[in-house]
Amino acid sequence: MGVTDPAGPVMDRDEVDRALARLGAEHEAIETSLLALQDHAGRRLLEGAALTGVTKERWTAAEAAITLLWTYFDAYADALRSAREIRARRRWSSREDLVELTELLRGECVTVAGSATATANAPTLHGGSSKLSEQFSLVTLVDRMNELYAGSLDMVVAADAVWSALPARIDLLAAELQRTRKLAHSVGVRPGEHPSGDDLERITRTLTSLREQVISDPLAFWVPTQGSSAPGGGRPDTRVYDREARALEDVRREIDAVLTVRQDAEARLVKLRDVLSRADRTLAEARTARGEVLAKIAATEVPVVSGPPTVLQEQLATAAEYRRHAQWHRLSPLLETLEQKAEDELLRARESLTAVTAPLAVRAELRGRLDAYKAKVARHGLAEDTLLVERYDAARRMLWSAPCDLRVAEQAVLRYQYAATELLRAPRVPEQDGPEERRGETYS
Repeated sequence: MGVTDPAGPVMDRDEVDRALARLGAEHEAIETSLLALQDHAGRRLLEGAALTGVTKERWTAAEAAITLLWTYFDAYADALRSAREIRARRRWSSREDLVELTELLRGECVTVAGSATATANAPTLHGGSSKLSEQFSLVTLVDRMNELYAGSLDMVVAADAVWSALPARIDLLAAELQRTRKLAHSVGVRPGEHPSGDDLERITRTLTSLREQVISDPLAFWVPTQGSSAPGGGRPDTRVYDREARALEDVRREIDAVLTVRQDAEARLVKLRDVLSRADRTLAEARTARGEVLAKIAATEVPVVSGPPTVLQEQLATAAEYRRHAQWHRLSPLLETLEQKAEDELLRARESLTAVTAPLAVRAELRGRLDAYKAKVARHGLAEDTLLVERYDAARRMLWSAPCDLRVAEQAVLRYQYAATELLRAPRVPEQDGPEERRGETYS
């Protein structure tokens, strides 16, 4: 929609013709815009909808604004028609004609009856007069029409955008919700029996309420774009919809987990029994090893080995009952918990066995070290050394006797190791009748 030129002195014939041509083009543009607004799908929907809230309030104002728009347009068209009639009186307009045309085209000579009352119902305009009629110039009239048109179109486009976007998406999500509810019911996920069943009920209520609100008050779900002057500048507010869509996706994942349990429940139960059996055997081995350690190792602390927890076996029996009665929604979380606890129990049993057998491992390491040094000194021809033989026999008696005092035995091994190291580092004196090539040989 256009804007006319500001007022000036008495116009000549060329100026009048140019002004009439411009006003005619504006008239066509305004009429096209008003007819497009009249036929806009959003406006037709607003007219037939049972509106509430902010949309009802704004549509009441927009209807008044649209009515006022047509009133202004009719006055504008009448003024333009009058100007054309004056110009058409004669080919060369007289001075009086030009004065009259100048007043009509540039002066405040357009009277709009009842516009003050209409303006009061159209809050888009401010500072409206309290008079029963108003006087406008064609320029002011076009400005008023532009303002009313922009506000009305913005409201209509925003409502139409929300109605075009949200209800269809809500309906698609509701259809997916119904499919999910049927699947959930088939695996025992029901309200009051499983949290996901309660979630499905809540999502159903929220979507039903959301659709009703969107239909009756679309502008409550519209977020304008800051700084935008374009009609309908903004986007639908989909936060509630997005939240429920995410919640439904979480429920679908939970149901998928329940379906997976139904498919491989027996295999998982067998694996659970195997893990718990291995943990029991490991604990039994640890208890046996503890008795052996107490008998063979002296002066050491051996941790007590606890028995297998009966609660895991009870929960395993409960899981088997759930499977027998096809209570998959209860079996799913129980299996996940049991699998983690079973792995933890097996790890605890292995740690107990390691802790109990640690003294035997220390004794085995000392025995290995003692024999390794004996072999080393033998390679260097020192196996018959009196000190080494004495210290080796002392260490061996301690390590191969029961109960073995590991602290004393370790000291004996260290004494043998120290003596062997000293002999291996000391230079050797060659024998008198030994080979010439052994003279001056040292060992390390």
